[in-house]
Amino acid sequence: MRYQISHSSTYTYEQPAILDPHILRLRPRSDGFQTLEAHQLQVEPEPLGLTQMLDAEGNAIAKCWWLPESTANLTITSTSTVTTHTANPFNYLLEPWATEGPIDYPSSMRTALTPYLEQAYAAAAAQLAQEIAVSVNWNTVEFLSALNQCIYDQCHYQERQTGPPWPPDITWNKRTGSCRDFVILFMAACRSVGLAARFVSGYEQGDPAHEQTLHAWVEVYLPGAGWRGYDPTLGLLVCDRHIALVASHEHRSTIPISGSHRTGSTATFSTSVLIQSV
Repeated sequence: MRYQISHSSTYTYEQPAILDPHILRLRPRSDGFQTLEAHQLQVEPEPLGLTQMLDAEGNAIAKCWWLPESTANLTITSTSTVTTHTANPFNYLLEPWATEGPIDYPSSMRTALTPYLEQAYAAAAAQLAQEIAVSVNWNTVEFLSALNQCIYDQCHYQERQTGPPWPPDITWNKRTGSCRDFVILFMAACRSVGLAARFVSGYEQGDPAHEQTLHAWVEVYLPGAGWRGYDPTLGLLVCDRHIALVASHEHRSTIPISGSHRTGSTATFSTSVLIQSV
């Protein structure tokens, strides 16, 4: 699939603000799952400098900074053309020792995966994972599919454009949440049974007749298959309808725009996303 994506964000300050440096995580990945054909950033007011870089986890990010002059608004628009390639999300062959859990990653692999295995205490998420694992006889692929479907079937989606994700046990006990809440729950369940998982920010094709927004899903590291995506919000395996921006062991490192301003005044935030299949 080939997509054109426009993502615009505007901050309006109650009083003119002086902008500190900002980090932009708006450049789609380019790898074996998707190809970035074109990408452009427009920033107003125009920054004094803007540099592209890779973060510690290999994500393409940009850093911009301005002269110490006040502004009433900040608008950042990202436009991209991306072709996705994963028509069959099951096109892989697991290592024989990874077909059933709990998976014991080799020491060399575990060193690289340590951040994606770190667990915060989440009793409800761990119990959910254990129940599903037992029900599928610890089959790795069946566990992930069942967990994905369980969250989709039993949790009600609630749109929340701002604010950090809820702790996983709150999401599961409430049986409600936003896409980022479901991702944190899925990650906690995976990590509790020894599966490396990470948070992914990006876009999903969706229905053009409805409002389109930034989206989030999970990637799990499967030996023999690498990082594979699961979308508990939609009950889908990630395929050519998803366009990834960045991935990290923690959600804070996937926020599309992060930075601060100096005035003490608050800002109102608005955003719009348009995804077109071409």
